[in-house]
Amino acid sequence: MQMRLLAKKAEEEKKQEEPERAPDPKEVLNRIFVDRAWEVFEAARRQYPRVTQTLQDELVRLILSGKLKEQITGEQLLWLFRKMGLDVRMETKIRILESGELKTIAEKLKGEE
Repeated sequence: MQMRLLAKKAEEEKKQEEPERAPDPKEVLNRIFVDRAWEVFEAARRQYPRVTQTLQDELVRLILSGKLKEQITGEQLLWLFRKMGLDVRMETKIRILESGELKTIAEKLKGEE
């Protein structure tokens, strides 16, 4: 019994000595981001760094408080940015599946000649 009390007291002292580490925002967002959400988020970060940082902080706060539990897809995140008035431009690639191989339009046209 006394050993348990000493162990518990030592554990409490250890917790008090260590400053509480803030959770890594990427780890927290990784809980709910699915599909292409990170791709959209990083594109938004490059184009609108301040707004994206504010949104990241708010999303992390909502996740940690338990108010946001649903998964967020890339499409939903893109919609959210557009609803905020930010047109996040995404890199678009068109590829064609030919004989089990993905080719760009340029590669397709080169092969046709």
